[in-house]
Amino acid sequence: MLDLLSSSALLDSMVSWLSDGLLDAAWWQVVLYTLVLTHITIASVTIFLHRSQAHRSLDLHPIASHFFRFWLWLTTATVTKEWVAVHRKHHAKCETEEDPHSPVAHGIKTVLLQGRELYAVEAAKKETLAKYGHNTPNDWLERNIYTRFSAKGVLLMLLIDIALFGAIGITVWAVQMLWIPITAAGIINGLGHWWGYRNFEAADASTNISPWGILIGGEELHNNHHTYPTSAKLSVKSYEFDIGWTYIRGLEMVGLAKVRKVPPRLTLGEIKPVADAKTLEALAAHRYELMASYAREVRAACAAELSRLKSSGQQSAAAKLQKVRHWMHRDVEKVPHSLRVDIEKARAEHPSLDKLLTMREELRLVWTRTNVSGEQLVADLQGWCQRAEGSGIKALQEFSLKLRAAHA
Repeated sequence: MLDLLSSSALLDSMVSWLSDGLLDAAWWQVVLYTLVLTHITIASVTIFLHRSQAHRSLDLHPIASHFFRFWLWLTTATVTKEWVAVHRKHHAKCETEEDPHSPVAHGIKTVLLQGRELYAVEAAKKETLAKYGHNTPNDWLERNIYTRFSAKGVLLMLLIDIALFGAIGITVWAVQMLWIPITAAGIINGLGHWWGYRNFEAADASTNISPWGILIGGEELHNNHHTYPTSAKLSVKSYEFDIGWTYIRGLEMVGLAKVRKVPPRLTLGEIKPVADAKTLEALAAHRYELMASYAREVRAACAAELSRLKSSGQQSAAAKLQKVRHWMHRDVEKVPHSLRVDIEKARAEHPSLDKLLTMREELRLVWTRTNVSGEQLVADLQGWCQRAEGSGIKALQEFSLKLRAAHA
């Protein structure tokens, strides 16, 4: 009889454990645990894999580096060399057919729904790993555990979740396993090249999904990253927040990280009599920031012209300009084909705006042309400044003075 009671008690105990786990946690505690652990995973991806390994924008102390490696093995089965190689190829071949996960090349639906599969296909290519996976961890642990048994870590995580929470631990584990494929492979690689705002006219289609980079560790600021890929800090505007950068600064304060590079900041000094080689150097080094400033001038000029048209009762002309005003400052190749004719018409009807845009393209040529000498480029920049200051357009005149005051 005692044996029967003992067996019954043991069975009840096992059923209770399978139901509630060791912690017997409330629902909100389970949710909190899941959110905290997935956020640590996001932080590991953005700090270790992305900023430290792929772009070398910061150096991590071995203690921090190994924690991130272990955590990613435990929660994602990610092999560092594979992730780094695929990401570096994305930057090298961005928006082309060779880009592993570009919505421009493969379609937004494909990247959102099959992002993980696209990554797996590219990570399996030996030539990709050989060309882009250099200078990643190759120690005994990497070779014999993290790479050799990459799938064992997530199985261990499953056992831990079940032990802590019982049957609901399977759901917790499933969320952990889906977190990176959805947020990184889907949202960042998909929406980050399809929808959002742009601070800079980077050569690709990258966008900032949100100015507050919290949920995905700062990776929401994707246009900023593609503009300054080797920067450890992804936020550039005063209203933007990169939580990953906050963590990096915290690691730096306790000696676990060393930042190597952040976005360059343009400094202005005395206005030079004429643009010179140093001015050209400053223009090349800060071209994205300067052109973002130029874009603000174009937007302001469009707004002023639109206001003038409305106040003078030219509603039809105002409607035409309103239709294209948000695209006037963009590079031609980034403007939808359906709007290009409308923009050309608007430029023809508004000479001052046309002048701003014409000179914008001329200025771009100063740093994009590679088949002329440095002396010729300086002469071209001097000629641009002379035309700008003699144009009679205040925005151009002030921008020219800003160029002549710029320092590299």
